[in-house]
Amino acid sequence: MSTIRVELGERSYPINIDSDLLTSKSSFEEHVKSNKVIVVTNDVVKPLYLKSLLGALEGLDVSVVCLPDGEQHKNLTQFDAVTTQLLEQHAARDTTLVALGGGVIGDLTGFVAACFQRGIPFIQVPTTLLSQVDSSVGGKTAVNHPLGKNMIGAFYQPQCVVIDIDTLKTLPAREFAAGMAEVIKYGIIYDAEFFQWLEENAQGLKDLSPEHLKFVVKRCCEIKAEIVSKDEKEHGIRALLNLGHTFGHAIEAEQGYGNWLHGEAVGCGMVLAAKAAFKKNWISKSDLDRMIALIKLFELPVEAPEHMNYDIFMQHMQHDKKVLSGAIRFIIPTAIGEAVVTKEVEQDILQDILNR
Repeated sequence: MSTIRVELGERSYPINIDSDLLTSKSSFEEHVKSNKVIVVTNDVVKPLYLKSLLGALEGLDVSVVCLPDGEQHKNLTQFDAVTTQLLEQHAARDTTLVALGGGVIGDLTGFVAACFQRGIPFIQVPTTLLSQVDSSVGGKTAVNHPLGKNMIGAFYQPQCVVIDIDTLKTLPAREFAAGMAEVIKYGIIYDAEFFQWLEENAQGLKDLSPEHLKFVVKRCCEIKAEIVSKDEKEHGIRALLNLGHTFGHAIEAEQGYGNWLHGEAVGCGMVLAAKAAFKKNWISKSDLDRMIALIKLFELPVEAPEHMNYDIFMQHMQHDKKVLSGAIRFIIPTAIGEAVVTKEVEQDILQDILNR
């Protein structure tokens, strides 16, 4: 088993990565704060993995909250539904929530944990590639609003993250590809050698080789843990993790949450960010081509929806969380393995890359 620690003083916690962790009592016992546990999952994950998790939690007083699947359900309506069930089940401040599912379940459960009785413990059990390499680590919790993605939330760290890579065996190909967008992101912003490894090992990942998957999840979590430990609340370097997200969130909001998967929108957003970097002469044509080629290799979209133009993008991006003093901050690559946060993306460049 690989264990990575997110170092945040007394709020530090482990990320455990291996096969068969979902069925292991030792994965959970030291992190459960009382006898009462409430598992939050969805109607797709529940029939696949709830029974295994309940075996690992045997002997505890366990209840289950099951939500509908999909990004469109990551909202205040479902937040209210979960908190209502917690109240009906007499949850207390030492009740532990367990988020069993992908990024939607993890984000929503974490936000409930942050708010219920001003904070109760929770454990992340991510079951998708995207949530394993990104959203389950770092304590970002939120729900969406029709005017913007993840606009209502809190920074709230879990007790631990339990990553069982066996859950990726049941992940649909489209969902796996969406997760690869976040994987590629780490190579672009932070680790050129990792980016090259992805270029050279794409087929092994597509074949779901356990060795390849363990390496990728571990490397991404190492990078995320290092960045979060330095900048928990995104005042500096953590903002780089949003590469592709400013453009991507605009696509998600315009298309309607769930029509484009989050990773698909981020993949396209990274291409737009790379094109902006090339227009500014911040990256070479070779680097631009390599980024686009790797994103395409995992069958992610590299073109925005046909009807979206500069005006539509700007309408949504003005609501982005990275807007400060009225100025949109963009994350732009400056090489493979490096990126910066900048307000200096000229209007003519944005019009050029956003008007098709």
